[in-house]
Amino acid sequence: MTDEQLIARINEIKKSHPDNLMARHFDAAYFGDLDAPLQARLRKIIASGVQNPNSSMGAYAMAADDYQQFAPMLDAMIRDFHGIGAGTAIAQPHDWDTSAVACDLGAIDAKLKEVSMRVRVARNVASFPLPGAMSKEQRVAFEDVAAAAFAKLIENPDFGGQYLSITPGSAHEIDSAEYDRRVAAHQMFKDMSNDKYLNVAGISGDWPYGRGMYVSADQDFLVWVGEEDHLRIMSMQTGGNLNALFGRLHCGLEILEGLLPDFAMSDKYGAIASCPTNSGAGMRSSLHMKLPRLTKGGTDLVRVTFEAKKLGLAVRGAGGEHSDAGADGLVDVSPSARLGVSEMQIMQRLYDGVAALWAMELAV
Repeated sequence: MTDEQLIARINEIKKSHPDNLMARHFDAAYFGDLDAPLQARLRKIIASGVQNPNSSMGAYAMAADDYQQFAPMLDAMIRDFHGIGAGTAIAQPHDWDTSAVACDLGAIDAKLKEVSMRVRVARNVASFPLPGAMSKEQRVAFEDVAAAAFAKLIENPDFGGQYLSITPGSAHEIDSAEYDRRVAAHQMFKDMSNDKYLNVAGISGDWPYGRGMYVSADQDFLVWVGEEDHLRIMSMQTGGNLNALFGRLHCGLEILEGLLPDFAMSDKYGAIASCPTNSGAGMRSSLHMKLPRLTKGGTDLVRVTFEAKKLGLAVRGAGGEHSDAGADGLVDVSPSARLGVSEMQIMQRLYDGVAALWAMELAV
């Protein structure tokens, strides 16, 4: 595709899909001022958004320094998604003090005591390219680095467990039946080779090499290896105590930081992630709750999505992104902004947002 064809294509997307942030903030003059190597890099970053007009962000970083190198474009997209005004500096605070405020959903309604919750952070190791630019050999080499760290984590009585690899020939390889069982249990990530967004970005390349999952004995602490980021570190539980959920994640993250090479971090952008939506705290905190009235029995996400957006939340179907709600109105609710807000502010936003949505559900 020539430069002229690329620009024309993006201009079409701006009209047909105005929510595609890549197209919304693409500046032909800026692109034209870049030298050929930088233009080639930017083309790779925006390729998924160009080929998939219905993308929400439409860009995936390939290297840790992409955010700084292409800040004139990416910063505008980042501000738009994370709600950071033009007069406010992009900067990432950190706060893991779970003792500052109590966020137990059971205090809102006893029916919310048994919701399924998880919180995860994305982390990438600075010494490797981001997943979209990794070779097969690099994917396997990184998995070996992670597996060595997990061998030490297994010795910890609070986080001990096992590493399960889907890399053919790995010493930790599991069979397809075990993989399917873990996917059905919402522990392992799904086959990425079927994701058209990640395929174009190169993130799903060489599937399934370099992929796997660490799981604690109690199955409440997981680490995905080789998904959209090098690592997705998560805590999960059934129950309404968000403080306990976030506290366990922080403890596990601190242990892993001492076992792995340095993560790619920035005072400005926080945790460097493949997708700009995951920069900042690098965190996605979510829970599954049943909202049958707001979703018309699970058949319509329009109203709950609209109401959630006003609360700073995003709503997905029960099966994740691009899925529908469950028949009983089961939806996935999570705070949208991750950059410019601390970990505890994200926890508070989820708590307050769930309280507001639940009040709406009862009032319908």
